[in-house]
Amino acid sequence: MCGLAGFWGKGDAAIGRRMISTLTHRGPDYQGVWSEGPITLAHARLSILDLDPRSHQPFFSSEGDLAIVFNGEIYNFQELRSTLEKAGFTFRTTSDTEVLLYAYAYWGKACLQYLRGMFAFAIYDRARERLFLARDPMGKKPLYYTFQSGLFAFASEIKALWQHPDIPKRLSLPALHAYLVLDYVPTPYSISEGIYKLEGGHYLIVEKGQLVEHAAYWEPPLLEADFPLPEALSRLDTLLAEATRLRLIADVPVGVFLSGGIDSSLVAWYAQQHSETPILTFSIGFPETSYDESDYASLVAKHLGTDHHTAILTPQKTIELLDEVFPKLDEPFADASILPTYFLSQFARQSVIVALGGDGGDELQAGYPTFIAEKYAALLSWMPRSLIQVLRWSAEKTLPPSDANIAFDFKVRQFLQGFTGPAVERHTRWLASFLPEELPMLLQPAFAEGAATQLSQWLSTYVRRLPKDASLFAQTAYLYYKTYLQDDILVKVDRASMYNSLEVRAPLLDKEVVGFLASLPLSYRQRGHQTKFLLKQLMAGRLPDTILYRPKKGFGVPLPRWLREDLREPIAAELLRPDPWFRPEAIRALWAAHQARRANHRKRLWNLYTFKRFARQWGFG
Repeated sequence: MCGLAGFWGKGDAAIGRRMISTLTHRGPDYQGVWSEGPITLAHARLSILDLDPRSHQPFFSSEGDLAIVFNGEIYNFQELRSTLEKAGFTFRTTSDTEVLLYAYAYWGKACLQYLRGMFAFAIYDRARERLFLARDPMGKKPLYYTFQSGLFAFASEIKALWQHPDIPKRLSLPALHAYLVLDYVPTPYSISEGIYKLEGGHYLIVEKGQLVEHAAYWEPPLLEADFPLPEALSRLDTLLAEATRLRLIADVPVGVFLSGGIDSSLVAWYAQQHSETPILTFSIGFPETSYDESDYASLVAKHLGTDHHTAILTPQKTIELLDEVFPKLDEPFADASILPTYFLSQFARQSVIVALGGDGGDELQAGYPTFIAEKYAALLSWMPRSLIQVLRWSAEKTLPPSDANIAFDFKVRQFLQGFTGPAVERHTRWLASFLPEELPMLLQPAFAEGAATQLSQWLSTYVRRLPKDASLFAQTAYLYYKTYLQDDILVKVDRASMYNSLEVRAPLLDKEVVGFLASLPLSYRQRGHQTKFLLKQLMAGRLPDTILYRPKKGFGVPLPRWLREDLREPIAAELLRPDPWFRPEAIRALWAAHQARRANHRKRLWNLYTFKRFARQWGFG
């Protein structure tokens, strides 16, 4: 796993070195910079495969006509290498980097159809003065880019782009509005105006600094196929076994993140099938029992016979993590589970350099509670908006707020707020911190323009891609792939792991696995109130029923209580600090209600705290 940066236009190797120096955490083993005329490429390497220095990047073809900087892993590189050797290519290394470069030389942009992995890369064709950039189908590896004042630049993280003197920091209002609703900045926006994220499954072609092509090369299936259940189970078993086997290939130690949920337990089961010795598994726990899953992880580890390791995340350690993690985040990110994910990555990195995780199962197999809520939402869709507002008001007044993880009162409040917009927005509103229509009362007038309509405009760009006859479920599933999974879950895992120079691989997000699961009908994902139906059928008899059928907890932290007690002072100092964006009386009201236990505003307060700390850290106001 690595970091990359580069540009076409004004600049030199010294700027390239400044850019890549901000990404040392992504690649602590080696940094390389190459500059020729208007082009500069830079790379920071974390050595996973082929530890030979000849694989350092920027890496050149044997003829010297092509150069590549590459972040990620091509899991089927050995198969592709065999094909390319038959086509006449000769290899100097055993790396997947060289395979990727020659795959492009042989197939051109069509090489993307053959790749099975996670990646972001840039290939430079010296003769054509052409840059070809691409990102993996699900968007596991980040890639930012910008066109500004005759300059084209790209990098794994925004902080690298800001090192170029011609790339300013300017707050993007659409990004701010979206962040306040979603808790993250969604693709294609970034928090910095003029800087964008390349969407997963997309590529760019830039010639002499000018954009000549920007297109998608892969999408998950948008229409459901019909598979008999035995055939579906057999096919999925084969795909998951192969996806896990490929992700165990490394020249360094490999382990598995094990939470005790079905997804990570499934990955651990397949990993153990491919190992003659006990695999290393890692989990963390919390002192608060409603958030702690470590006992379930230990149960799975014992059942599978893994070499298991557990660490406890205390409030005191969380305070330390605030000052360790937040200064590294170059976009506001309010999913608080980045803290335990970082802690887990830090813990695992003491023993391994690569870890397998269970990300993707909830999105691909309708595993979130919101998919169950959708059943009830359909039953209540006849209700007039005015009656929904009465129910929301009643819930606020009568349900005492609880600090427990995914408590009943929280579910009811979030459920009712989902009815305040179109059906296709329902899941996004269920997950929201602030609703779009609430933003004008939160923001100062100068920053509120367009805030109330931002969510609908952004979601419509994805909805327009769907067939006109796509079901509400198909629309919802597609939006989860393209929004919450890509810009929350995968960003969290990428940043938390790479800040610790740890590579995390996700078998459930293998392109072949995703393509198959995405093609299945709703009945294979959900039966009655049972989510992840197919995964549970597949793992019956392989994992304990206690694991397969226990309620979902999620990977949260005990924020409600910590905001009143352990984290109260540092959070209050940041939240109540004067700023140009928010109405101070609105923030004070939220803070006071939470402290007095009149409401549980942990999502909103954490959202605001995260943004304000980010803005102060990076000089946005």
